[in-house]
Amino acid sequence: MRLVIILVLIIINFFSIPTYGLDSPDEILPNQRQEKKAEEIGSQLRCLVCQNESIEDSNAELARDLRKVVRQHVQAGETDDQIIQWMVDRYGNFVRLSPPFNLATALLWFMPLLALLTGCLIALINFRKKELKPSPLNKDEEKRLEKLMKEP
Repeated sequence: MRLVIILVLIIINFFSIPTYGLDSPDEILPNQRQEKKAEEIGSQLRCLVCQNESIEDSNAELARDLRKVVRQHVQAGETDDQIIQWMVDRYGNFVRLSPPFNLATALLWFMPLLALLTGCLIALINFRKKELKPSPLNKDEEKRLEKLMKEP
């Protein structure tokens, strides 16, 4: 039985090996400094297919193509800002995983805070309304109140 379990685990591991090879050899730059720079840039860019992954983490074909483009620009000697701007020019600010803070994106950055403050304000108003309006007495409570009022 133990041998069967070991064989099953080996077979499962054998089929999972291809998922570990996210980068094909033609994507990796021979210069380690340039490769590290390309990975840093790629980690700042959104995969347009997966949307919540960077192009470095994504296994989509478009992400693979964008990784190659980034590496070509790195090999050409362009700066990080130039490469990111090239991507933004083609795909818009959406391609950035964290958009820059400017007038156009200010609402995006402040929306979580505004939503939290709005929720707190609504909760506060609702709690105050409940405190101000006592619930009406039912018939039994009215009779009991009248009885208590008549007693000296």
